[in-house]
Amino acid sequence: MGKFNRILQPGLAVLLPFLDRIAYVKSLKEAAIEIPSQSAITADNVTLELDGVLYTRVFDAYKASYGVEDAEYAISQLAQTTMRSEIGQLSLDHVLKERAALNINITQAINEAAQVWGVVCLRYEIRDIHAPKDVVAAMHRQVTAERTKRAEILDSEGQRQSAINIAEGRKQSVILASEALKWEQINMATGEAEAIKLKAHATSNGIDAVASSIREGRESAQGAVSLSVAEKYVEAFGKLAKEGTAVVVPGNMGDMGGMIASAMAVYSKVSEGQRKMLEERSAPEAPVAGSETSSYNQEDVSGKSDEVARSVLQGFEETRQKR
Repeated sequence: MGKFNRILQPGLAVLLPFLDRIAYVKSLKEAAIEIPSQSAITADNVTLELDGVLYTRVFDAYKASYGVEDAEYAISQLAQTTMRSEIGQLSLDHVLKERAALNINITQAINEAAQVWGVVCLRYEIRDIHAPKDVVAAMHRQVTAERTKRAEILDSEGQRQSAINIAEGRKQSVILASEALKWEQINMATGEAEAIKLKAHATSNGIDAVASSIREGRESAQGAVSLSVAEKYVEAFGKLAKEGTAVVVPGNMGDMGGMIASAMAVYSKVSEGQRKMLEERSAPEAPVAGSETSSYNQEDVSGKSDEVARSVLQGFEETRQKR
């Protein structure tokens, strides 16, 4: 009935009674259209239940009134079909991951078709995505397995790093211990070498002092040395029975005087050899005098040896009587 005349602008408008009539009233504000829940099948054949909200605005009242019978219903149906088309191109994982990209693609597809209707789609938001229960359970198991896998990987990495750290620590400990042992052995060897040197030096000085005393003391020194040799001889035989179970003793063990005389004879032979060596070095030009002196010293040493033996025997006899 009737035909289009004009679009009334905001403000005061004059209409002729019975001739002019307002057929459509359009709001140019942004409107939210609720998209009902619908089924969609993904590329991997999973059925999803989706619903959303579409935000639109009328930019041409004439096209919105005369370009389509019901713009809101047309936009709603277009949004549903576009959403099914976009969902069918994606797998379930991509639908969940690329939700924002899916909203943008649906908005662009709606705007291309709704230009002739005088309506522009500002944005589309998927509100809820409902998957089948078995799919949801499988997703939960997958997430649990993934979490368990990550936890085991992290645990194994931790154990590996711990083993590496322990091995490195043991390696450093062994190296440091070997270094310490090395320096300890070096220090011990150095100390032993120094001790040997000092002991040898002290022994050399002692020998030199004894030799000097013997040269200076003459007869008295020879007697003292003879007595010391006899004491060492008797002391050595006394220790034999304490150091082992088997003891080898001379056949004349009961003849203490003979034992001491034997020891003094050995010492006399050693002293005579040393004296001859010293005479050959110091006085090669006076053989006759040296010969007389040698005879005299030999008799003197023999006499001293007998005296020492008698004194030692007398000491043993006195000790036996006291006991």
